[in-house]
Amino acid sequence: MLSPDRLLELLGMASGLACVWLLIRQNVLTFPIGAAYALISVAVMARNGLYADVLLNAYYVVVNVYGWWYWNVREEEQGAVLAVTRIPRTTLLLLIPVAIVAFLALFFVISSFSGAQLVPLNSLTTVLSFIAMWMSARKYLENWSLWLIVNVLSVLMFFLQGIWPYFFLYAVYLVMAVQGYRAWSKSMQAQVLQPQ
Repeated sequence: MLSPDRLLELLGMASGLACVWLLIRQNVLTFPIGAAYALISVAVMARNGLYADVLLNAYYVVVNVYGWWYWNVREEEQGAVLAVTRIPRTTLLLLIPVAIVAFLALFFVISSFSGAQLVPLNSLTTVLSFIAMWMSARKYLENWSLWLIVNVLSVLMFFLQGIWPYFFLYAVYLVMAVQGYRAWSKSMQAQVLQPQ
């Protein structure tokens, strides 16, 4: 019989797969399911001493609400599904120093004030995930490239922690990130070819 902790991890894995599958398909239901996944993950990460991921998943709840609102409002304004776009260069150039400062600050705080596990790796995946999630909510194509990096690092982290349902989840996310990039690229190309 499964322990309550393992059952929670499996529920997190199932809801995580569902929300990414819906994101690939540009279905707005990705956001409420993603919020449920994030709430479950807060409990899983806290139990395993991955405090940066607790913060990350709390953030995911908020950004999932934002994404749900943003996609719906933009659809109403445009009278069509929100288009996939590339991230503006100025935004990208601003995100790089923000990511570096955020990583250093998070690393310092978590390593100084907690008994957290794998602090450098957990801090890096957290900061990159903050950015990738915001990019997903804005429907920037490049979110998938950043998710690919996050997923590789997360597979390593969950392997080292022995959190097997999340290890497998992030291994599947690797494949899904490639699928997401391809699907959103095709969608973006199709938008360009449509007559105005």
